[in-house]
Amino acid sequence: MGKNKYLYITLLCVLGIQQETLAQTLSSAPKLVVNVTIDQLRADYLETFIPLYRADGFRLLLGQGKVYTNASYNFAPVDRASAIATLATGTTPYYHGIVGTEWLSKPKLQTVNCISLTQGYKAAANLQTSTLGDEMKLASEGLSLVYSFAPTADAAILSAGHAATAVAWVSDSRWATLNYDQPLPEWMSTFTRQTGIATDVNQSIADMAIKCIEQASVGVDEQPDVLNVIFKQGATPRDTYISLDYNIARLINRLEARIGHSRYLLVVTGTGYSEEKDKPGSEERFHIPTGKFNIVRTSNLLNMYLGAIYAPAKYIETCYRNQLFLNLQLIERLNINLSELLKRSQDFLIQVEGVRNVYTSTQLMTSENSRLEKIRNGYCIDKCGDLMIEVAPGWKLVNEERNENIPQRTSFFSFPIIFYGSTLSKETIQTPVTVDRIAPTVAKAIRIRAPNACSSEPLF
Repeated sequence: MGKNKYLYITLLCVLGIQQETLAQTLSSAPKLVVNVTIDQLRADYLETFIPLYRADGFRLLLGQGKVYTNASYNFAPVDRASAIATLATGTTPYYHGIVGTEWLSKPKLQTVNCISLTQGYKAAANLQTSTLGDEMKLASEGLSLVYSFAPTADAAILSAGHAATAVAWVSDSRWATLNYDQPLPEWMSTFTRQTGIATDVNQSIADMAIKCIEQASVGVDEQPDVLNVIFKQGATPRDTYISLDYNIARLINRLEARIGHSRYLLVVTGTGYSEEKDKPGSEERFHIPTGKFNIVRTSNLLNMYLGAIYAPAKYIETCYRNQLFLNLQLIERLNINLSELLKRSQDFLIQVEGVRNVYTSTQLMTSENSRLEKIRNGYCIDKCGDLMIEVAPGWKLVNEERNENIPQRTSFFSFPIIFYGSTLSKETIQTPVTVDRIAPTVAKAIRIRAPNACSSEPLF
């Protein structure tokens, strides 16, 4: 009996220690996640202007943060909307459906914007999976707070997801807002009504984020909250990065004072593309190989070719960017084998000057070729064409009907992923990583499920 008594006491002590350890572990999880996304962030510019930075901005993040120096997106093409959606969902356009800021609706052959400026979840209806903010709402039964502030509506809404508390963006030099299942918070209504937009838009976005930290009660209870902040590029790299450094320092200082270092997790990364353009005529001046690929003329030529093989008809309904959309009803009515027609079209197009490669919808949906992985990840069957043309680098994609003249570049530039705050220690990791791993990393840190289409493993 005596031995059993001592064994029982020992067992209680062990269980008590385990429960205390578990409680400490749960309490150490960050209560506020601040996702800072810098549109078109470039590592070379970030490093170039280090001597001009403050001690409490980029220098602090690069010196004391957990820095992944070599990040990339695992799909192509990338633009602001598709990048923001991937950061929020932890998956690619193949699943989340945001293939770009705009795309062509197959049923109506009309251009569709990635968001709808209506109330509540309908605004993000084109986003086909859950976001990190959505999963926070689910885990907390609606108690978590989800805010997003951005220079554009698509960035604000896509980063927030379907069930945010509220979002705000800049529209015609004024604040525009969107509330979801509840009225716009009073602090936010007052701020947007009384506060104009600064010449430096990033300063206004930082002001809004700081006001949110001060007045929205984020990060103060045991339910995790998320604050998404998107910054834009300015007129010149030097001014942009000095401004970003200043505004990020302001944000960090307010987080430290109001929330406390151990209770927040700051994540900083970029959108993985660049819109920098060369001066007109630069390629010709410096004898760089270039040319113009006219997508409309190519479409007409392909129609003539297919008409000679099958029967005269309009097999290509329309074209959009680098995509050709087939008249599938016509092809079915004429009893033409679709796979055969796609293969013939691919063989024809690959011979056109300025074409580097051609991908068919069948190929992208069924092929296991690893070289096609980035193209396939960026493809969505109900929002993309039946033929995808890869125009040669250095050439311009021309569409006279839509007044488009788009330079083609496939060059790589690096950008980082930086984690700072909570219990993280400083570390620099040079191993290449993809940004779809950010969402599961944050989900693991705050002890919730990753978004529902996120299959990537956490970074740590």
